[in-house]
Amino acid sequence: MAKHTNIAWATSTFNPWIGCTKVAPGCDNCYADAIDKRMRFGGELHWGVGAPRHRTSASNWAQVRTWNRKAAAGQRPWRVFCGSLADIFDNEVPQSWRWELWHLINETPALQWIIVTKRVGNVPTMVPQCWYNVAGFPANVRLLITVCNQQEADRDIPKLLALPCDNGISYEPALEPVNFREWLEPFNELDATMKPPNRPQWIIVGGESAQGRRTSARPFDLQWARDTIAQCKAADVPVFVKQLGSNIIVPNDSVNEWPNEEAFFDNISDDYIPQYQGELMPLYLQDRAGADPNEWPTDLRVQEFP
Repeated sequence: MAKHTNIAWATSTFNPWIGCTKVAPGCDNCYADAIDKRMRFGGELHWGVGAPRHRTSASNWAQVRTWNRKAAAGQRPWRVFCGSLADIFDNEVPQSWRWELWHLINETPALQWIIVTKRVGNVPTMVPQCWYNVAGFPANVRLLITVCNQQEADRDIPKLLALPCDNGISYEPALEPVNFREWLEPFNELDATMKPPNRPQWIIVGGESAQGRRTSARPFDLQWARDTIAQCKAADVPVFVKQLGSNIIVPNDSVNEWPNEEAFFDNISDDYIPQYQGELMPLYLQDRAGADPNEWPTDLRVQEFP
């Protein structure tokens, strides 16, 4: 869809089709749904059960092969976020479209494909059986699941770890604290050679970005990000802080952590009154999605890749 993207962990985004159905709390303020309503691709809306999915153009598909040639000739990894406006494992999508996508992925080995899904339970029946039963997923594919709360983590991480693929977790939008230690800790040198892997290989964390007024984004407590970073560091697992979101929650006496103290004071009421020190308050950064690391406290500027 886009040769270059503002998503910090990807080089490009590719949408083989557009459309989805909201299936989880993290979907409530879906940016892709908002884009679909604004753009009306093909003159229709594509969200919800029974809504048609919009297959993107042949030229959009063809550009991926161009990226592959450039990636093969270059030195830097070319990471493709596949499905930023869709879920590849959506039940409403014709399986024939997925077969064409799998064929395209096999034809573009120089690209690093990253697929993010909220439907990990569908994966075994929707990928080629040779990927699932025999050879494992192609080496240029990494599958991430979205986890927004502890309930989703407990339900879906075991399903992810049962798959023979490189993996990761997108803890975004983070809606509550999540304890990942149960899956990060059981590791030894023997397990490192196993396929499927016995633990998550990458965790991305981020707050929710607003699709209108900043207050429409659900709160993101910075302690959730700090706890995730600490858990990953203890287990030697790469962690990537993508954004802090549009509605950041911080203690109002943490002003010294922020590069732009002026903005901090402007957005927090009563920050100078002693009895209010330590109270949790909303903070709004200049970047509406809180995606500029230059505005963050230094300990949150962690953007690692597996």
